[in-house]
Amino acid sequence: QVQLVESGGGLVQPGGSLTLSCAASGFVFNFYVMAWYRQAPGKERELVASVTTGHSTNYGDSVKGRFTISRDNAKNTVSLQMNSLRVEDTAVYYCTRGIGSPLNWGQGTQVTVSS
Repeated sequence: QVQLVESGGGLVQPGGSLTLSCAASGFVFNFYVMAWYRQAPGKERELVASVTTGHSTNYGDSVKGRFTISRDNAKNTVSLQMNSLRVEDTAVYYCTRGIGSPLNWGQGTQVTVSS
């Protein structure tokens, strides 16, 4: 049974930082690209960042230079370090196995950026 469990969301002021974590189980973690998506109220889900099995990364234009995705293949975890957060980063963030048409989604964790 595949499980993706996110943690680390919360309320932060503009300009602040948060780190999201995703614990994966039920599949061979180091066989798959992992990613973070987000969905803001009234908007479609968008790809935030992805990391390949070889640790190559890709970012959405809106987060380049501010967010960093990483993975630990020994611990089956993927993280998203978010710096210089903006109000427009407010969304539910999801960890996924795969990109494009992800095979699995986590339950999501809320990130709210507000003063």
